[in-house]
Amino acid sequence: MKKSLHVQIAVIAGIALCLTGAGSGLKAQRAPASAVQVGSTEIGGVVTSSKGPEAGVWVIAETTDLPTKFAKVVVTDDQGRYLIPELPKASYDVWVRGYGLVDSQKVKTEIGRQLNLTAVPAPSAAAAAEYYPGVYWYSLLQIPPKSEFPGSGLNGNGIREIMKTQHYWIDTVKNSCQSCHALGSKGMRTLEKEWGATTSSLDAWTHRVQAGQARGNMALTLGQFGPKALSLFADWTDRIARGELPTEKPQRPQGVERNVVISMWEWSMAKAYLHDAISTDKRNPRVNANGPIYGSTEESTDMVPVLDPIKNAALQIKHPYRDPKTPSSLDLTHGHSPYWGDEPIWDGHTSIHNPIMDEKGRVWFTARIRPDANPAYCKAGSDHPSAKVVPLETSGRQLSMYDPKTGKWSLIDTCFSTQHLYFAKDANNTLWTSAGGPASGVVGWLDTKLYEQTGDEVKSQGWTPLIIDTNGNGKRDAYVEANQPLDPAKDKRVMAAFYGVQPSPIDDSIWGQSMDVGFSRMDQPGYILRLVPGP
Repeated sequence: MKKSLHVQIAVIAGIALCLTGAGSGLKAQRAPASAVQVGSTEIGGVVTSSKGPEAGVWVIAETTDLPTKFAKVVVTDDQGRYLIPELPKASYDVWVRGYGLVDSQKVKTEIGRQLNLTAVPAPSAAAAAEYYPGVYWYSLLQIPPKSEFPGSGLNGNGIREIMKTQHYWIDTVKNSCQSCHALGSKGMRTLEKEWGATTSSLDAWTHRVQAGQARGNMALTLGQFGPKALSLFADWTDRIARGELPTEKPQRPQGVERNVVISMWEWSMAKAYLHDAISTDKRNPRVNANGPIYGSTEESTDMVPVLDPIKNAALQIKHPYRDPKTPSSLDLTHGHSPYWGDEPIWDGHTSIHNPIMDEKGRVWFTARIRPDANPAYCKAGSDHPSAKVVPLETSGRQLSMYDPKTGKWSLIDTCFSTQHLYFAKDANNTLWTSAGGPASGVVGWLDTKLYEQTGDEVKSQGWTPLIIDTNGNGKRDAYVEANQPLDPAKDKRVMAAFYGVQPSPIDDSIWGQSMDVGFSRMDQPGYILRLVPGP
């Protein structure tokens, strides 16, 4: 992207209006909307167009007068009325956006005023479609018919043999490509002039997937498809360039959807991206009330963005790492970008994937603190109880904790790789983690109570393979490995690991999912997994 707008979205249920209708079309004989009562920290009014009151459209108020750029968005009711509540004192640009419309002119105003707005109906279906969510455009991508599966390889139909079913292809298109890129957005459904004007669309796509520092990941995914994929993406952008439009139209917000109030702040940097954010202990949402919100920037930077939603201010905290040889995204192979040229814009070592907050308001991260090679206590020959069961040679990401009260970081070296994390409601405040991809075959945890008492990162951690009770005796026994046939007298290991992780609120079990071929790049189905910890 030429410039990334990084925002944290907070959703508040309910506004000062009672919303009574559904549907965006209004009958001509409907009574005129009553005036909106506006308080000293509000902006309100009625939105109309040449068609009458406009229901279910967004009214956006945006300002740059505060320490960081701020916007608040509400939805009109069935009479076109809106009320934007609890606005900080500032001068605002206000305008209307909605399906079936094009953006209205921005009107400058102060808080505490009534402001009626004129919406602008889209002059054409193409103009209206520019405001559709990207997935409506992405749905135009052609999918190979079921008859082309399983793929017959590079010397056959151009679809790799691992694509055994059409489901595998669709899963990859959705959960691998779309999970990292809003592929239907304007910047993706059209070709940049730098490439599109002088080359074929197929050549342009070949260049596009080699641009930037994510080219390695893109190559891995495209390698799953085979050469057929690029030709379909090229066909997709060609058809859109010729004027093809989404076949479905999005519906305007209806019913209680119109009660939503969205507040947005700009934070982090234009060259960074936000993977996730945390504002409270998910077990007790009263923790850190109105306090700072912390983000995770994954590969893009080591700077953790922090937002103060009360002061409308943003700052950054540098995440440390333990080993100076920790890899950096700056070293990733990258290609020429039509937006950033030859500049490698990512420079992160810590690969901060996810944050979670504990009961004290401290923030825990899945973060890289060293190179991949594990210390000896993780490997075969170690006395660590988990290593005796499953020795681990590498981990790509470990754990960290930031204490806002002291400003101090704790770096925790784990033998298992981490991606997501979640606290259990148990006596040890156990922090459960996921590995992301299934290749590690284990689930790891940290006994945070023991860690805080002793500072011993080795004794405080553990991990386990995923063992299925295939002999049905209700307990874990000797097991056969994932690549071995079933033995009716033994249990069976599966080569899987959690992507998301969630301790159960009603018992001691831990739930997660292992991803399908599209994300895992392994020839196996996705799993929903329930892990019952034991001695």
